[in-house]
Amino acid sequence: MIGRIPMLVILVASLGLWNPSPILAKEVAETSPKCETRAVKLDTNFPTGNIKSCVTSGKKRLNITLAPEDAPPINCSAWYAFRLTALKPTRVTVNLDYEACGHRYWPKISTDGVTWTNLKKKWVKIEEVDGRKRARLSIKLGNKPLFVAGQEIFPPSKYKLWLNHAAKSPDARQWLLGKSAEYRDIPAMTIKSAEATPREQVVLVGRQHPPEVTGALAMLPFVETLLEDTPLARKYRARFETIIVPMLNPDGVVHGHWRHNTGGVDLNRDWGPFTQPETRLMDGLLRKIAQNPDQKLRLLLDFHSTQKDVFYTIPDEFPTNPPLFIRDWLKRYQERMPDYDVNRDARHSPDRPISKAHAFETYGVPAVTFELGDETDRGLIARIGRESAVAMMETLLATSAPE
Repeated sequence: MIGRIPMLVILVASLGLWNPSPILAKEVAETSPKCETRAVKLDTNFPTGNIKSCVTSGKKRLNITLAPEDAPPINCSAWYAFRLTALKPTRVTVNLDYEACGHRYWPKISTDGVTWTNLKKKWVKIEEVDGRKRARLSIKLGNKPLFVAGQEIFPPSKYKLWLNHAAKSPDARQWLLGKSAEYRDIPAMTIKSAEATPREQVVLVGRQHPPEVTGALAMLPFVETLLEDTPLARKYRARFETIIVPMLNPDGVVHGHWRHNTGGVDLNRDWGPFTQPETRLMDGLLRKIAQNPDQKLRLLLDFHSTQKDVFYTIPDEFPTNPPLFIRDWLKRYQERMPDYDVNRDARHSPDRPISKAHAFETYGVPAVTFELGDETDRGLIARIGRESAVAMMETLLATSAPE
């Protein structure tokens, strides 16, 4: 079993307060590819649902074609999400064929959008044709509709639920950063002591890329750790203000895009040009901090997913303020995770319009792309989120306050 996500969602679900219907209804009017036999039907009428097309072959075989929202794909984040409904319990075959990149995400299944499990290996056949991987899935269907997706479905409604819960803390305030191109909310939250006015700001951003769910699964426990009622967290909140933008690309999330927003742009290739409404909001946020003489940006963390756990960082020889924070943070984090190898890739390309490079080049601060593996154990991801947050607070509190 993968595990349930996030823990707060599961708590609410277990109390009978969670109605999954907001997750299962598309938030924009769309036409789902029609694919139906006398035994089973397929649809994508829910947030993150996306395939290009589907054709049937007999009563129990569906052939799905998957394609990126824009070509050529800048990154092979080959997303898919669909729902299968059987007229009666049966087993069906689903073929996943890709116009680009090939199969990447191991199929995951759920009947409620909350609890997810990996489809067992014996029911998945991966083969390579003309240098591109495709997948054949054998799926047992019961009386309930079954969701099949590349990663757990994590739509805007789950962020809203989580933010509403977190904002009950007296040290948290939920607010709206702005609207996306399709006028969806881009939520934000500020964490700081209710009795203090911190001068130092830490900015966390997530979900620039729609399928990168494991980054979100680390970000949530990371933030929850900052809100804990511990001496360390209270001391941190008294000195630092943390601004969280957990889902910068809600349009891409809802549409089930592989990489882009609805403007056909990879948002993490638009920091500098700022051609898109979503990245312009982040530019405005960072500028506002920089222009306030009573505030000082100290760190930017950008949560993502890739094939492995890795921190993409600024090299230590590049001066940042605070100095050598990344080195000291990751050293402390490794000490807290002795049974886990912290993987760091330190590089900098000043011409790349990504969040990490822009924050360093423009504001001189440490900036990190925090990557989680696509298939990293979900329990380990939660631990990574917690322990890296503790190490971050300890390391930041050990730095000198700005004059």
